[in-house]
Amino acid sequence: MENKKTNETLLMIIWAQSLIATLGSLFFSEIMGYVPCELCWMQRIFMYPLVVIYGTALIKKDLSIALPGLILSGIGMFISLYHYLVQKLPALQEAGGSCGTVPCNTEYVNYFGFVTIPFLAGIAFIIIFVLHIMLLKNRGRN
Repeated sequence: MENKKTNETLLMIIWAQSLIATLGSLFFSEIMGYVPCELCWMQRIFMYPLVVIYGTALIKKDLSIALPGLILSGIGMFISLYHYLVQKLPALQEAGGSCGTVPCNTEYVNYFGFVTIPFLAGIAFIIIFVLHIMLLKNRGRN
């Protein structure tokens, strides 16, 4: 019984993380007025469905519904990592300048010298991915 409760708690945390990341991206674009670059849009494409996927899995209490979330979060991690590297590595910054209407090497925020929007998205994807792996391991023990 406790393992089931742990799984529900992890699923709730994953859903909350995806919701916070989605609302955060909407805050930056709709309230702060930061126009998303092409890589930001790709990250949104992989993050936004996670709210629905994990929300449905949580309501139905069925982790098998959430398998696409593991795949989407895994791909999203790599997009975020690449985007972050485009912003921070001089060798990739030039490539990020020709990304689209808004250059992908644009840093709208840069807290503490390293926390940018792709960094925040990457952390969200990592949290979701790792917690989903933990869920799968817990389910395997049952």
